[in-house]
Amino acid sequence: MATVELTTENFDKVTGGDGIVLVDFWASWCGPCLRFAPVYDRVSEKHENVVFGKVDTEAQVELAARYDIRSIPTLMALRDGVIVFAQPGALPESAVESLISQVEALDMEDVRKQLAEHEHTGHSHNH
Repeated sequence: MATVELTTENFDKVTGGDGIVLVDFWASWCGPCLRFAPVYDRVSEKHENVVFGKVDTEAQVELAARYDIRSIPTLMALRDGVIVFAQPGALPESAVESLISQVEALDMEDVRKQLAEHEHTGHSHNH
């Protein structure tokens, strides 16, 4: 499966569904983004069940602002509409692969429970 261009119009529809969606925030002037693109494409070929989205932060300023994207590339992962990972920096292929494995292995009931508790208690960090 190739990568999907994400825009303000289709972003919520693509990322809000069940399953795993990766989002690469990038821009054409950003060297590391351009070096990361072929890596991202290669990984996308191997994972039929994962949606690989790309957000051009130049064209989609609103999306970049909504997710407070400060440095690019930033890779975000969502599962079942929940953001489970977001980190700036171009990752090597092996790191993208291991991120996908980790997201696949998540217990979403647990994630949702933690999110609910987090929203419940406000922003205290008691572990």
